[in-house]
Amino acid sequence: MLKIGLTGGIGSGKTAVAGIFNVLGIPVFDADKQAKILMQSDQQLALSIQKAFGENSYVDGKLNRSYLANIVFNDPPKLNELNALVHPATIDAANIWMNAQTTPYVIKEAALMFESGSASNLDFVIGVYAPQHIRIKRVMDRDNVTRQQVLSRMSHQINEVIKMKLCDFVLVNDEQQLLIPQVLQLHEKFVERK
Repeated sequence: MLKIGLTGGIGSGKTAVAGIFNVLGIPVFDADKQAKILMQSDQQLALSIQKAFGENSYVDGKLNRSYLANIVFNDPPKLNELNALVHPATIDAANIWMNAQTTPYVIKEAALMFESGSASNLDFVIGVYAPQHIRIKRVMDRDNVTRQQVLSRMSHQINEVIKMKLCDFVLVNDEQQLLIPQVLQLHEKFVERK
């Protein structure tokens, strides 16, 4: 079974691509969503977060997202510290999940595929590319945030051009090229390679 990564910058359309693969019967592991679940459900991870970021990291047993976000998104070393706690747990969960699947290939979707080091466990990585102006508009519309807030989030990710060069395949999601045929072409390639 092939293990395929799916990555791209914020607003690139990773989730849309993952949805297409899912419709084709390919299971998708959403690393970002799983990380949030683990931060809440993994007691050892929760204790490590509390130790590193203070008792206010959790309120009534629930992760205090806004408190944590205010710390880490204003202090890059603190963001690195949080990622160093969360990424290994998420990578382990992904590996267990992938090994339990029986399809010809599986997809692991993660925004920080290269930043976390999880690309090294995969056979191939697909990048989803969209021009920055489109990505900014998508995120502003989706999350109801300002342009500056989107740019701030983008600053915590690898430059999009560099990220796409690290990928084995790149899907272009620029609202000019059709996305489904690009995904279908990769699907056929992966099914043949299994």
